[in-house]
Amino acid sequence: MSDRAPQPVERQLPTDEARDLISLVRDIAQREIAPHTAEEEEAGRFPREVFRLLSEAGLLGLPYSSEFGGGDQPYEVYLQVLEELAAARLTVGLGVSVHSLASHALANFGTKEQQATHLPAMLGGGLLGAYCLSEPTSGSDAAALRTKAVREGEDWVLTGTKAWITHGGVADFLTVLARSGGEGARGISAYLVPGDAAGLSAAPPEKKMGMKGSPTAQLHFDGVRVADDRRIGEEGQGFAIALAALDAGRLGIAACAIGVAQAALDAAVSYAGERRQFSRRIADFQGLRFLLADMATQIEAGRALYLAAARLRDAGRPFAKQAAMAKLMCTDTAMKVTVDAVQVLGGYGYTADFPVERLMREAKVLQIVEGTNQIQRMVIGRHLVGPEER
Repeated sequence: MSDRAPQPVERQLPTDEARDLISLVRDIAQREIAPHTAEEEEAGRFPREVFRLLSEAGLLGLPYSSEFGGGDQPYEVYLQVLEELAAARLTVGLGVSVHSLASHALANFGTKEQQATHLPAMLGGGLLGAYCLSEPTSGSDAAALRTKAVREGEDWVLTGTKAWITHGGVADFLTVLARSGGEGARGISAYLVPGDAAGLSAAPPEKKMGMKGSPTAQLHFDGVRVADDRRIGEEGQGFAIALAALDAGRLGIAACAIGVAQAALDAAVSYAGERRQFSRRIADFQGLRFLLADMATQIEAGRALYLAAARLRDAGRPFAKQAAMAKLMCTDTAMKVTVDAVQVLGGYGYTADFPVERLMREAKVLQIVEGTNQIQRMVIGRHLVGPEER
């Protein structure tokens, strides 16, 4: 069985240009990505050549301004591109989302001079980014980060360790959050660091249960010098910059989750139509039909939620609560749908001969990255009833 059934998702696209874009992405996904996914993931190979292809096709800077090499696409369209890529291979879809996250600080808080200097290469020059916020002792409590940034003349010297970094060791540029002042959120600043900076090194990639082709590694900063003209925003503004990026990034994770869920549903529907038991297709048993119907309904609901949040963002309206809701619902949906897909395939679903076991393993990490789903519930609760009393 192929990794994905041939029936395409019916997209909600605002323009003919967007429809052409999705057709291009589907063609790339079906020709260049999906046929190699199972083998590449099993071998743990990072698809750098795929990211070069996506960059050449203008797909690494879609939500950013064409003034600096971006695609001028609304988030409503960009997220559906991510979904298509993630359905073919999560390593690729999530990788594009992380690259966009790494570009967010400079694109939204950098000076015009900084943007003109760096963004064209970041968005369309074949480069790949990483986002460096988490640390070994500060994950959900991101404001407790310890990596230091000390001013020395016209430079900043960065010292510390970042953890759980997607593209760690292979990224060409890093957006790094470091402590330039006192304790708490107000003592953090943001920096654009070259991936080959002196004093920067990567630990061996983590050994993960899924997404084996996507390197996740600690990064060590041993006196890394960064010129002050690579500081993004004002001193002490870094945590606010990080949170703004995460609001947008959570929508990327939501879209990727729906892509994974859709791929699992496609595989389950295809198998149910082919597998015969008791002289009938298993798709003809009502219990299984109901299971597939629930899976499809949950996917459509998740897709509608992330698109609704994207439209708020595109309209310039507050969307943080909806982004947290979308990330929460879509990733929980991906976990449930992939588990159900394994059940539809029975014993075959538990083997590596079919894609659903891999999709189930991959779905789990989406409930963790860019804010665990428990953190998303806290964010939603604060929007509803205010901050927690201490």
